[in-house]
Amino acid sequence: MTANRFTFRRLDLQDMAQASRIHRAAFDNSLPWLKGLHTPQEDQWFYENCVFEQCEVWAAFSPDMAGIIAFKTGWIEQLYILPDFQGHGIGSALLRQAQTTFPHLQLWTFQRNIQAQQFYEKHGFIAIGKTDGSGNEEKEPDMLYEWRRAGS
Repeated sequence: MTANRFTFRRLDLQDMAQASRIHRAAFDNSLPWLKGLHTPQEDQWFYENCVFEQCEVWAAFSPDMAGIIAFKTGWIEQLYILPDFQGHGIGSALLRQAQTTFPHLQLWTFQRNIQAQQFYEKHGFIAIGKTDGSGNEEKEPDMLYEWRRAGS
């Protein structure tokens, strides 16, 4: 299965419940030590009232929603792919949507999330900072990544 077997579209408010479920399933799979940080209701509220209000939110479908990205000027806020769909180019295709839209992007990922670091570095992101996690909700050490379009 490759990304060309998926359809991509920008999401509407009514899609946020499903987007929040994609987020939670992928998050809990990749970061099991943080599982249960929020309830499904809290996740849905966050997507409807924060993510959707502040970001462009796109998804990949096959035919059901398989992955999401949320981005705004200069930032990737969320990028999550269901575990069964990882490794098929969906994350790369969604990331290209943000990279096509903006010439400069930053994002945070946890230091223990080696898979995410490898993914972003493969797509031209460079680690530019680290924290001890005291400033994030999870209290998990994280890394700041940056990407710039060539020539910008």
